[in-house]
Amino acid sequence: MSVNICRDNNDPFYRYKMPLIQAKVEGRGNGIKTAVLNVADIGRSLNRPTPYIVKYFGFELGAQTSISVDKDRYLVNGVHEPAKLQDVLDGFINRFVLCGYCKNPETVIIVTKDGDLVRDCKACGRRTPMDLRHKLSSFILKNPPDSMNGSKKTKKAATASANIRGGGVSISDIAQGKSQTSNGANGSSDGIPQVEDDDDDELARQINAAASTLQKIEMKDDEWAVDMSEEAIRQRAKELQANIDAANGEMTKLEEFGEWILKEKEIEMPTDVEIYKKAADFDILKDPKIACVLAQSMFDKDIVEEISEHSAFLAKVFVSAEYEKEFLGGLERFLGIEHTALIPSLPKILVQLYNNDVISEEEIITFGSKCSKKYVPKDISKKVRRAAKSFIDWLKNAESDEEDESDDDE
Repeated sequence: MSVNICRDNNDPFYRYKMPLIQAKVEGRGNGIKTAVLNVADIGRSLNRPTPYIVKYFGFELGAQTSISVDKDRYLVNGVHEPAKLQDVLDGFINRFVLCGYCKNPETVIIVTKDGDLVRDCKACGRRTPMDLRHKLSSFILKNPPDSMNGSKKTKKAATASANIRGGGVSISDIAQGKSQTSNGANGSSDGIPQVEDDDDDELARQINAAASTLQKIEMKDDEWAVDMSEEAIRQRAKELQANIDAANGEMTKLEEFGEWILKEKEIEMPTDVEIYKKAADFDILKDPKIACVLAQSMFDKDIVEEISEHSAFLAKVFVSAEYEKEFLGGLERFLGIEHTALIPSLPKILVQLYNNDVISEEEIITFGSKCSKKYVPKDISKKVRRAAKSFIDWLKNAESDEEDESDDDE
């Protein structure tokens, strides 16, 4: 069964499809693993190297992965239901596949001279940045795809690079009937990036094998073999223009706002006034999701002290309980995905939010009382919210003591 690559798009005539994830649990006890059976087919549908998807699963689920490209076998440690993996895959698609402007999946990954990652869209022609904070971005930089359309390499050099690195044929190459040659598929180890995880020791060699395998792929008329002529691209861009503003326009502004904060921080942290003015310029102050962006972009390892410094600004922006919920969700992602070493500090962070009247007692108790997969996978949510237990218990006991004192006064 196939589904829309962008599952938020309910258009029955949406042309970009991918197969639903098929997974099977293998083993038992500490050796239990989940085999993702058709991830290679999904990778071809997305025009992304299969190892990128599997590594993303590992990073998001906090699990070790095993990648055997030549055997077409991909494992993720632990038990993971297909529906859960499908939800995680949506995150990969939003971050590393869909164009950040028109939300079209006809993109290729380009590594710029400055070491940035961008999605080059063949539909609207725009290049939109990818989140370099995500661990997968580091992995991609060390294991770049062969489709380097933005570089000035000669055809010969590009082919040699493809044989060394692997990772897939670009959409435009497929449309023009090009494929990789098998020469050097097992390439020299010189120049093959080293990777960090223990299950990546043979990954570079396996990606090389995938490069030679990709030349055998035959594209069907209803798949990715689309007309990539300049005239066709202009026509598709024209058709998309009417829908661009309606397609996640607010989220695009929020993403740009978050990127602005992160870039400014590299030089000097902007003041609260500057951040507020920038949010006003983007016209996002009325969107509660701004709180989620602030939680993920404003703070660093000294978040306990930084909360107090920015408390007046946060209290001014958070005009309803919905903002508080979004902030706690962003905080959950900040800790659970990006700064796991800070998870034990969550009680101290919540104390600062509570004492400075940034987050209400009710929202903190609600946050710590049940898990959610809205912002992070459920297992990570459990880990983060479990860390809040000591402060939640204190809040509940303090409330109980106040009620007892009130009864005694009567």
